[in-house]
Amino acid sequence: MTPADPLAMATRVRALAREFGFQRCGIAGIELGEDEDHLRDWLAQGLYGTMAWMAQHGDKRSRPQELIPGTLRVISVGLDYGRNDGDEAWDTLRDGARAYVARYALGRDYHKLMRNRLQKLAERLQQEVGPFGHRVFVDSAPVLERALARNAGLGWIGKHTCLIDKDGGSWFFLGEIYVDLPLPVDPPASAHCGSCVRCIEVCPTQAIVAPHRLDARRCISYLTIEHDGPIPEELRPAIGNRIFGCDDCQLVCPWNKFARRTDEPDFRARNDLDTASLAQLFAWDEDEFLRRTEGSPIRRSGHERWLRNIAVALGNAPTTPETLAALASRRDHASPLVREHVQWALERHALSDT
Repeated sequence: MTPADPLAMATRVRALAREFGFQRCGIAGIELGEDEDHLRDWLAQGLYGTMAWMAQHGDKRSRPQELIPGTLRVISVGLDYGRNDGDEAWDTLRDGARAYVARYALGRDYHKLMRNRLQKLAERLQQEVGPFGHRVFVDSAPVLERALARNAGLGWIGKHTCLIDKDGGSWFFLGEIYVDLPLPVDPPASAHCGSCVRCIEVCPTQAIVAPHRLDARRCISYLTIEHDGPIPEELRPAIGNRIFGCDDCQLVCPWNKFARRTDEPDFRARNDLDTASLAQLFAWDEDEFLRRTEGSPIRRSGHERWLRNIAVALGNAPTTPETLAALASRRDHASPLVREHVQWALERHALSDT
């Protein structure tokens, strides 16, 4: 096999992807014109909230050859995660005293794991075909990863803006290798949402304002992870007990009955995050938070936002002595952000008693 045999290289890429633990692999070209127009319109409407980085880098996000000069193809991979626990997830969401953490964040951060595997894949390919230009990305640069994955045949972009594979649902992570090899591309995935609008209807904050159009400013994942200020009061009741991310649009998707899960040890729930109560997690001081979230995607929120999010959830929780005691314990917290959300929660419970 040599760079002069692109078909053999593409076959080898897919075999290596499986060898390194990826359940999906495809190859895409670098033309993203329609997706670029969609992104520009989304940005022009201000639907990205405070995520200023989405508007940076000009068109490099939709033009791989400008981000990494010489790029000809993108190898896109998918890594399954989570358990077949949809019923358990809904049970947690219905139990207002328990904390709901997005399924992807229950275990270790996937970024490092995927990046290491992708780098090893690229290095192995180099050993077999000789040097070639490449860069590995796992949510670490301005990359339209879902559009590229769709073009590589891994799935279609659903009305909730997540990628869906008709044979495997949507519970998988994405990663890419930009290469300067003229590999044959895969046919893009076709869409199969049809007339279904379950994801739009189930969104607690009505953040999916139209098919394929997400208003991040209303999205619970954005509000609990990316947003660093006060959560808008009018949205707080709808957040329920979701303290880090939200999965409702995926939990309700009919295609996820075909989801393939993997028992990747790194993705197993840590610190009982799949069963913990809000009061238990609210009691973590900053040292305990940092210790327990080492290697976890939750670390990025920081302790202050962690408490902010749980205070909102406690404000939505049943009025019990445990809930009230938890809130009272943070009433005089050093952070004005935390104090304001705690006060809001206490007032909610005071009103519920009248």
